[in-house]
Amino acid sequence: MGHNPSQGSYIYISTSSMCGIWALFGSDECLSVQFNSAMKIAHRGPDAFRFESISKFANCCFGFHWLAIVDQLYGMQPLRIQKFPYLWLCYNGEIYNHLRLKAHFEFDYQTMVDGEILLHLYERFGVEKMISLLDGVFAFILLDVANRKVFLGRDTYGVRPMFKLVTDDGFLAACSEAKGLMALSHTMDSPASITPFPPGHFEVFDLKMSGKVESLQLDRFHSCTSEPRHAIYDAVKMLPQGFDLETVKSNIRVLFENAVRKRLMAHRRIGCLLSGGLDSSLVAAMLVKLAREEGLEYKIQTFAIGTEDSPDVQAARGVAAYIGTEHHEVNFTPQEGIAALDEVIFHLETYDITTVRSSVAMYLVSNYIRSKTDSVVIFSGEGSDEFTQGYLYFHKAPNPTAAAEDSVRLMKELYLFDVLRADRTTAAHGLELRVPFLDHRLTAYYLSLPPEMRVPKNGVEKHLLRDAFKDLNLIPENILWRRKEACSDGLTSVKKSWYSSVQDHLESKVNNEQLENAAKTFPHNPPGTKEAYYYRQVFEKHFPGQARWLSHYWMPRWIQATDPSARTLSIYNPDKATDDK
Repeated sequence: MGHNPSQGSYIYISTSSMCGIWALFGSDECLSVQFNSAMKIAHRGPDAFRFESISKFANCCFGFHWLAIVDQLYGMQPLRIQKFPYLWLCYNGEIYNHLRLKAHFEFDYQTMVDGEILLHLYERFGVEKMISLLDGVFAFILLDVANRKVFLGRDTYGVRPMFKLVTDDGFLAACSEAKGLMALSHTMDSPASITPFPPGHFEVFDLKMSGKVESLQLDRFHSCTSEPRHAIYDAVKMLPQGFDLETVKSNIRVLFENAVRKRLMAHRRIGCLLSGGLDSSLVAAMLVKLAREEGLEYKIQTFAIGTEDSPDVQAARGVAAYIGTEHHEVNFTPQEGIAALDEVIFHLETYDITTVRSSVAMYLVSNYIRSKTDSVVIFSGEGSDEFTQGYLYFHKAPNPTAAAEDSVRLMKELYLFDVLRADRTTAAHGLELRVPFLDHRLTAYYLSLPPEMRVPKNGVEKHLLRDAFKDLNLIPENILWRRKEACSDGLTSVKKSWYSSVQDHLESKVNNEQLENAAKTFPHNPPGTKEAYYYRQVFEKHFPGQARWLSHYWMPRWIQATDPSARTLSIYNPDKATDDK
């Protein structure tokens, strides 16, 4: 049952900011046989584990790995409360508006955790309204024993991961990462289907007494272009209307500050990744500003990684000095990055070229943070490039409407690329990731603006976002107008990019004959380079037959690109002046 203190004040905590969830319904094998699969995601919650079977239903159980808050196990799951003893909840995420919803609907909490709000909302309104009112990032498995239903749900952008396994005869399993499902055994002759659970959706299953399930409904509850239903309960109420530039810029600033503020919900030390680019610098600067206002008793730690002559490291150093953080620089060598490729691909569960490249540095800096510092909650700038049209190829968009449409496409695919990278590389080391740019209200507002306002202007991508923070002295002016560097490119100098070092090393790992036969060996997404072939080989070693988790490679549009790196594009010019801003 949930913790129900008899005395003392409540301290609300996010129970599962970083954790691993796992559940089986209708297992064909004894649960003890399946147990080892649950341990494959122990890195997501290294401090505690719980395994609980469900009475009355054959071979059904929950597994939960937890990163403990201080040393108290208030947040162990599955979460159950005395008021609703027939509800079982396993979830991974943070619900930022749980206290506002609790107060508005006058719910009587029995625990000190944010996830309890799901139980009250479900009991009063049902699953669809419940999930649409959640302002946060989450993946959940909810069991209603009384009505014999199982519900799965995942946040709008898939910031928190979840995979599901189903067999033709109704065996269902769900897990934060696919590696927790790969070794599950079942009695069907046909292979089990393992797929990423779609972001912004919920699914309803009927639960039979045998423990097997039948899917009844799979629906989208929120699209990134729509104002979320929970907006009316937000700290920021109605925004000024109209599209005049000053109103728009003010609204962007208000929503961004609100996005960072609500994510301060943490009882572990907060840090921030800092590349020295626009997005991470804005996040770090706003985080420092709000931490001071909220009276945090420690200095925000920032973290940069790269070679000594890396443009990112040099830029981040300047930003950190400007905003006043405790700054850490992690030295990166291509040899160290190459040595980490296999384990990075295992944690990522993808073979996408640019995702693997950019994940190596994030994986290594996360390892440093976990082993050398006490920061656990890590802010990052993911998501901005997608909705603010930050990629260099947007300069080549045929028109504003096409650019706006591609921006929405990128947002819908985040769970395959940047969001996947950010979650897996940090979770591999037991860190909790916060991504304020992917706030529901901020993204919905920005995507609602006229397409003409959002395109690159005067040769500068993300012009509107930059302009919104002009003359505020939040970050240095040269950083506010710094040209976009790809995540994996800024690690090293322009003279020798990280991707070039990888390609040189892998040249001898794949022979020409293998590459020539790539389309036969790997008919889905056949690799076109030795680098891509090597990534695919490693992926297939860990996840054989699961290549369709990736629908397509990430690649720039509207330009004759054969490589995802921005440095390979004809329009790349790191020294381009932005004085015409």
